[in-house]
Amino acid sequence: MTTKIKAKAPKLDAFEKGIVKSFESGVLQPVGTKSSFAMYRAAAEAAGSKDQRINIRLSSLDLRGLQVKALEEGLPYQTLIASVLHRYVSGRLVEPKQNKE
Repeated sequence: MTTKIKAKAPKLDAFEKGIVKSFESGVLQPVGTKSSFAMYRAAAEAAGSKDQRINIRLSSLDLRGLQVKALEEGLPYQTLIASVLHRYVSGRLVEPKQNKE
């Protein structure tokens, strides 16, 4: 017998409640795609299930690049790194297509 634990909804402040109300009334519309939502969901799941800590050395250039990509995606850079690693080990990280000239 398995028991599911139901997560409590976070408490929202007045600003956040206003955003939810605007979305539910149709004033705000989602701008993401199904694939971007899937990426964010995977990142959230990877971030939410962390139970081990590692230390890793990266070049300054790579770290800055990761931080820029994370800003573009609206994620903390450590969450982005965890998501990329998760997708790699689960076989879902796809190599970019090379242009053949």
